[in-house]
Amino acid sequence: MVDLKDLLADLTDESEQLDDLVTGRASADWGRATPSPGWSVGHQIAHLAWTDRVALLAATDAEAFLAAVLAAPDPARLVDSGAEEFLAPPGELLPRWRAGRAALADALARVPAGGKLPWFGTRMSAASMATARIMETWAHGTDVADALGVARPGTDRLRHVAHLGFRTLGHSFAAHGRPAPTAPVRVELAAPRGDTWAYGPTDAADRVTGPALDFCLLVTQRRHRADLALTATGPVADAWLDVAQAFAGPPGPGRPPTAPGSDAAGGVAA
Repeated sequence: MVDLKDLLADLTDESEQLDDLVTGRASADWGRATPSPGWSVGHQIAHLAWTDRVALLAATDAEAFLAAVLAAPDPARLVDSGAEEFLAPPGELLPRWRAGRAALADALARVPAGGKLPWFGTRMSAASMATARIMETWAHGTDVADALGVARPGTDRLRHVAHLGFRTLGHSFAAHGRPAPTAPVRVELAAPRGDTWAYGPTDAADRVTGPALDFCLLVTQRRHRADLALTATGPVADAWLDVAQAFAGPPGPGRPPTAPGSDAAGGVAA
């Protein structure tokens, strides 16, 4: 089990890497369209700031969190509305994001052992919330990097995204209206430093293998499986790669493949 302190340190590092990517950028860069339809670079950062604020409410005032969710005029547009609400010029948005993520990290560190936080359709431990924030920060950071034409190498922090991607196998099928498979799946990933990250029973007939970066891009739905070097063995593993999503909520339209002769599938992380 990963220590909460270590998770929060990795969340800080992931946030600071994205912060460094956008700090000092011209206004035109903040207005660049990202792969998420209708979202600019500014929208991506505003979304992270908004989600940190909602997570802070969940960690410090469960009743206020639930009231805010119930008060949403259009639950289907909750994520988009949050990004629009927090969107502001960089000089205002960046300090807001920095203060919010620092406050959230402090609040998560203070959650009593065994405590559960309310979230959308579930309850989460502080460690799970920190893991989810790492996943979201990395995924939306990938959108920002794509918009700016910047290549970001994988880091060991991807292990949190990969682990979450594996744990949400059943949820991925359920989100697409399909029953969760009963057959186990083995996942073996080539990590950025050359070691292997493995999940699931060693004797499972269904298997997914390939680079950890590619698996993380798949489960956050930042790339189509046709554009990734992932190999699925067995029917369950193969079906999973079409529906995998490490995030809560319904699937979106997905990212189209760039490889010719492929059909898009999946959704876009909120």
